[in-house]
Amino acid sequence: MKILIDADGCPVVDITIAEAIKRKLEVLLFSDTAHVFNREGAKCITVDKGADSVDFMLMKYIGARDMVITQDYGLAAMCLSVGGYALRQDGTEYTGENIDLLLEERYQAKKARMAGQHQKGHKKREPKEDEAYRAALIKILDNRL
Repeated sequence: MKILIDADGCPVVDITIAEAIKRKLEVLLFSDTAHVFNREGAKCITVDKGADSVDFMLMKYIGARDMVITQDYGLAAMCLSVGGYALRQDGTEYTGENIDLLLEERYQAKKARMAGQHQKGHKKREPKEDEAYRAALIKILDNRL
């Protein structure tokens, strides 16, 4: 198992790397040229800016049983389709049971935005979210290694 992180704007990179190091797992960070990373304990892969360029590059590296950390429902669905695991930055695991509903919600939100409806922005991240993420990550890693 390796861990692949959709790292652009990802608040849990350091938590993920720390847990991966404890388990001697490889970590790959994917970003575009707008967010260049250099983290000890992870291999950083930077791609040109472009619609979904990070997602497509990440998919070249994923294998069955690999873990992907992402907020992107579309990327999560692609990861599940190849037998990988996907975890959101709040600790929610994407599964075959919840991905269709999440994709539908994303579609409906996009339709609302296109119609001019204003969506609320994200709240500031709180420490309890980091704790929930770490607990979910540990549970998945320890149960699936």
